[in-house]
Amino acid sequence: MIKHLLEELKEASHSMFHKNFMGIFHGSISAKIESGKFIINTKDAVFNNLKDSDFIELYEKRDYRWSDASIDAHIHLKIYQNISEAKYVTYTMAPFMTSYALRHDKIVPKDYFGITKIGTLPVFEMGDPETWYKRADSEIESFFNENRSDMVIIKGYGLYSYNRDLPTLIKKIAILENSCKLLVQSKSLKNDREYPLS
Repeated sequence: MIKHLLEELKEASHSMFHKNFMGIFHGSISAKIESGKFIINTKDAVFNNLKDSDFIELYEKRDYRWSDASIDAHIHLKIYQNISEAKYVTYTMAPFMTSYALRHDKIVPKDYFGITKIGTLPVFEMGDPETWYKRADSEIESFFNENRSDMVIIKGYGLYSYNRDLPTLIKKIAILENSCKLLVQSKSLKNDREYPLS
């Protein structure tokens, strides 16, 4: 069971790395094993080519292993504890969605797949960056429940998302990123028409 989950997570992270959803040391991915138990990448994981040793098994009760886990581990745990549909959780920082969220308070896709699969997504303001990691787990979990959403885009930070199914989770991230890319490019084309070069 765990071996199968590890293979899934390695393939998914490799794919997301090459789509620029995760950086070399930037991002996190996890899978719930059972109640109060999950696997997540280590803090030094390189997402391009994860190995079994780049994952760590954690329990609700914190022990020495937590010091080697991703900085996002407490956020993943909070999601697993409070959202029964969460089987997989990711943190990604894809460039178009992250940059678009810097200048907007919500993402409103204009393309078919964005409209039908994502819908309008509010942009979450993290507040004071100095205290973010002290508040992040509770605030992200609250956002998910209050907005009945499986995605939260945080201004200047990136996207947390969860799903029962890993391919569906990755597909939704890709759809959101493509929707934001189209929004950015359509804005650029509009500006080009308004301010011609010649």
